[in-house]
Amino acid sequence: MLDWLTAYKIPVGDTAEAIFDWIRQNLGFLLDALSWTMENLIDGILWVLETPHPLIIIAAFVAITWLLQRNWKTCAFVALGFLFVLNQDYWGETLESLTLILSACVVCMGVGVPIGIAAAHRPKLYTALRPVLDLMQTLPTFVYLIPAIVFFGIGMVPGLIATVIFVVPAPIRLTYLGISSTPTALKEAATAFGATPSQLLWKVEMPSAFPQIMAGLNQTIMLSLSMVVIAALVGADGLGVPVVRALNQVNTSLGFESGFVIVVVAIMLDRILNMGDRK
Repeated sequence: MLDWLTAYKIPVGDTAEAIFDWIRQNLGFLLDALSWTMENLIDGILWVLETPHPLIIIAAFVAITWLLQRNWKTCAFVALGFLFVLNQDYWGETLESLTLILSACVVCMGVGVPIGIAAAHRPKLYTALRPVLDLMQTLPTFVYLIPAIVFFGIGMVPGLIATVIFVVPAPIRLTYLGISSTPTALKEAATAFGATPSQLLWKVEMPSAFPQIMAGLNQTIMLSLSMVVIAALVGADGLGVPVVRALNQVNTSLGFESGFVIVVVAIMLDRILNMGDRK
């Protein structure tokens, strides 16, 4: 009945393919530079995590937990969680997933926080960004894998790129919320005492927005961890690999085992960064 309407489809898919082809043909040098940067970031973080003895890495995470939380129960939970990962023989996969997560945090926070600050100071910029951020968060994550494979092939880099696209709206939105929610009276008082715009940002707005920025970091880590299985589909190493293998083999034991390790890692990372638990 509606053949007259479907006969003239708006070329959404063809347009996207044409754009990807143009980028690949004309901006190949930028893609190569981005790939090289991401590869070195991933290799550097992975080297830092893999070189020391596992117990040293566990001790380092426990120390970080103590510095952030000052809670011996949380420290004990983190230690037991990592020992459980060792007991299940998923240490290598866990370090690879942590590498992907930490790399995503570096990129997302490095990009998201400045954009969030700029958007908070320029309402028109945030108005323009909102539909883009909505698109990035609502578009099915598997769709991100297509251009990632086209531009970067198979491996950790396309997994990281897809993760960053999916995750970066969180720090942008939360940084924007934190900066824009700074009490007006506080900013007026600082301005009255002669604070420059730079001083107003670093000494008033940033401290006031710190809880929201930390919440953005927490969300970045959790969302990145949720991408480990999807990233495994494009060749990214980590805890997603045994999950995909279990799915292909319909292996209940392997699937539950690897899935439970992911849950443990997620809870540990959440407890480490949950500033509300500090006492």
